[in-house]
Amino acid sequence: MFVIIVGGGNIGSHLAKMLLDGGHTVKIIEERLALLEKLPNELPVEAIVAGDGSSPLTLENAGIRKANVLAAVTGSDETNLVVTSLARFEFNVPRVIARVNNPKNAWLFNQEMGVDVALNQADILARLVAEEMSLGDMMTLLKLRKGEFSLIEEKVHPLSPSANKSLRDIELPKESVIVAIIRKNQLLIPHGDTVLIPADEVLALVHAAHLKQFAILLGPKEPVIRDGKTG
Repeated sequence: MFVIIVGGGNIGSHLAKMLLDGGHTVKIIEERLALLEKLPNELPVEAIVAGDGSSPLTLENAGIRKANVLAAVTGSDETNLVVTSLARFEFNVPRVIARVNNPKNAWLFNQEMGVDVALNQADILARLVAEEMSLGDMMTLLKLRKGEFSLIEEKVHPLSPSANKSLRDIELPKESVIVAIIRKNQLLIPHGDTVLIPADEVLALVHAAHLKQFAILLGPKEPVIRDGKTG
C-alpha cells in the first residue's frame, strides 16, 4: 500500500515509521526546516518530500496520483482540510484520513471536505479516560468503526456471574462477541462448551452502548441488600 502523510511532526513521523516497518511504501511531506533536518535521523531519505503539503505541485511530486491513502496530520486544521479536499476532489485518492486538532472544528471534517475518517484527538482521549474511570479493570485495546465498537480485554472476577459457566449458558449483551480467552499465558479459541474460570482474560468485541453491561457480566456480583445487611 502506498501512503502519503502530510505533516512531519511527532504524529506524522511515528506513523510513517510504523507503516514502513509494516512493509508499506510511504512519502511524508514537510516544509519546516527544523523538522526536515530531523526527519532523516528517523526515516529513510527517499521517504521524505520537502514542500508545502497543501500545494498541488508538491502532492504531485510525492506521487499522489498513485496513492492508496492520504493522511493529513499537521497541527493546523485549516491545512488538513485543504489537503483532504485536494486529495479527494483533485486527485481522487481512495482513502483520506485527517487529524482534528481543535474539537470545535470537528464538524468541518466530513465527506464534503473529502474526509473519510476524522481523528479527533481530544474526543478519543476523553472517551478513553471516561471508560477507564467507569469500567473498572476493562481495558480498551482498539476502536473500530469510528468508536462504535471496541475490542476490549477484561479479567473474569471470582465473584462474576459468568465465572465457572460455559459460554452457551452466558447471555452476552447484544452486538457483543467473545473472540478469544487467555488462560495461563495460553490463547484459547472459545466454543460453546468453553467454561470461563476466574482470572481468565477475555478478549471481546463489544458495541459502545453495551460496554458497561459487559463489564458487569465479568465483574463481581453487586451485593443484594436485605434489612440493612448484604447478602
